[in-house]
Amino acid sequence: MAIFTPHIAIDLGTVNILVYEQGRGVVLQEPAVVAVREDEDKTTIVEVGRAAKEMYGRTPEEIEVMRPLRDGVIADYFVTQGMLEYFISKVAGRFSLRKPILMITVPYGVTSVE
Repeated sequence: MAIFTPHIAIDLGTVNILVYEQGRGVVLQEPAVVAVREDEDKTTIVEVGRAAKEMYGRTPEEIEVMRPLRDGVIADYFVTQGMLEYFISKVAGRFSLRKPILMITVPYGVTSVE
């Protein structure tokens, strides 16, 4: 039943992420910023959005605050994926019974690789 399935649109911007939910309008507007911890064998996301942006210039050496999108394209796939998962779960609910139907905007003229 599509009636109980959330329909979500995401504007994946270089500076901000906007999330729209059908019937509710814009439900989330956050900076496209992620704080990550780089270990020898893995990258761990520490904070996302506003919380990550507030960490600029205040992090220990092992934590980097970054924008995973640059010039309208994905610069870091893993971090962008984690950021999207965070925003989707924040809007659709982490324990939602139905997975949302998603639409994500992309800039005009991007290649299939981008």
